[in-house]
Amino acid sequence: MGRKEAREIALHLVFEFGFQTFASEEIVASRLEQSVLDSLAGDIALYAGPMSDDQKKYIIATVVGVGEHLAELDESISKHSTNWNTNRLSRITVAILRLALYEMQYTEDVPVSAAINEAVELAKKYDSKESSAFINGVLGTVSREQAKD
Repeated sequence: MGRKEAREIALHLVFEFGFQTFASEEIVASRLEQSVLDSLAGDIALYAGPMSDDQKKYIIATVVGVGEHLAELDESISKHSTNWNTNRLSRITVAILRLALYEMQYTEDVPVSAAINEAVELAKKYDSKESSAFINGVLGTVSREQAKD
């Protein structure tokens, strides 16, 4: 399993916790226990196979980080969703944007261009073509603003 797959699992958890209060490090870690992964592996191939400690650390840090910066990330989504009512965005679109914005702003070993590209690919897989274009636009705008600073 590589970073791409770890990011996809992080997205699943960001999506899940978007329906409730974001979880603590311990709760996120419990979702990554081998017995839980094995139970999901039969239905979702992504969860099959071993996960390294580095991958688990990345997933936990990312999901917890999204939760810690949720208000700021959501404010950025609202600010950059021109001509879109954020209440009308799908939950998966919001989860993808939260994850990508977190990586762009707080994950030093993920280039901004990679965070944007991965978000667009996740949108193509889990959402719609229109949402992938929307996500690309929002993240591109944020990227250009960050480059000015």
